Amino acid sequence: MPVKIRLQRHGSKKRPFYFIVVADARAPRDGKFIQKIGTYNPLTVPASVQLDRQKALDWLHKGAQPTDTVRRILSYKGVLYLKHLLRGVKLGLFDDAAAMEKFQKWHVEHETQMKKRHEDNRKKYPWRPGAGGPPMRRVERRGESGPAQA
Repeated sequence: MPVKIRLQRHGSKKRPFYFIVVADARAPRDGKFIQKIGTYNPLTVPASVQLDRQKALDWLHKGAQPTDTVRRILSYKGVLYLKHLLRGVKLGLFDDAAAMEKFQKWHVEHETQMKKRHEDNRKKYPWRPGAGGPPMRRVERRGESGPAQA
């Protein structure tokens, strides 16, 4: 049975929200699935991803093929890098402790880079969601005068 790791769409019209699921490749997009391993919300800035790293890694080791979008999400979360390191352990290139040390180093660097990018976006676009709303100008109604002048 060919197994894929893919996105399953939820949410309402023009408000997508996705579950990251492991499903039979022949099943419909929003149909039956084997296991839910995370969520993806593209509407937040930046897009929020909740992923069970261990379940995703187990399914990749079993031969599940991620779709292109899910592959990018797994790469962003470090699952594919961890799979790469564990392959090196299996081949005897280094031990398990060294692999986990490399992954932790990458994870810390990645988190600091994402925090910096988030802060830069917050400074560049202060009117985005979470920063107080879009810039607005005050509009006076007809017949309403400005501030009283004495």
